[in-house]
Amino acid sequence: MAHYEQLHDWQMTPREAVELQKRMREQVRVVPHRGKIETVAGADISFNKFSPVMYTGIVVLALPSLEVLEEVGLVSETTFPYVPGLLSFREAPSVLEAWAKLKTEPDAVMFDGQGIAHPRRVGIASHVGLFLNRPTLGCAKSVLVGRHAELDEERGSWQPLVDPKNDETVGAAVRTKTRVQPIYVSPGHLLDLAGAIELTLRADGGYRQPEPTRRAHHLVNALRRGERQAG
Repeated sequence: MAHYEQLHDWQMTPREAVELQKRMREQVRVVPHRGKIETVAGADISFNKFSPVMYTGIVVLALPSLEVLEEVGLVSETTFPYVPGLLSFREAPSVLEAWAKLKTEPDAVMFDGQGIAHPRRVGIASHVGLFLNRPTLGCAKSVLVGRHAELDEERGSWQPLVDPKNDETVGAAVRTKTRVQPIYVSPGHLLDLAGAIELTLRADGGYRQPEPTRRAHHLVNALRRGERQAG
């Protein structure tokens, strides 16, 4: 069973959650990863904005083959309200519950969401990364924080994602497929931006989304439609 450290409970108000994010920001470490990453998990969460029901998927892939080693799907309910900037307080408990069902512990975890490219630098990849104590990154389809210059059209080109409030680089716009819209990569925890970009491009299945989060996205959609059972 995959392990994690329970750093805090989840019963709190949005105001308390903001204060907790400010404290957790100091614990997030954006540093180069020195070990090998031979397995990577993709994690995705889906929910209707006004429903407490959460559909969570984690898919573990081998690198470089992208062979699926394991997947876990979970249907659960959240008690935290929908508040922009605090989505990890809705989503993280179900991700951790799914994580605990894994038989293998992947070397890194990629989230369909943000890492430090977040107003308080604690998106879901950073928040859950602190619990998992392993390299995490966010690969989002849209920008939450930051601006970037135009990219070249070729796959692999990228530009820094910079928060204009303080000129801080919080991620990168990365072209994962030639002449296709970029995705927005940000370190979560125990990984730097160069490592996050490199891992994103390594986990390439030929689509805009990296294969780990693409597979997780398909899993949660299948759960929503009732085509797959949790487990």
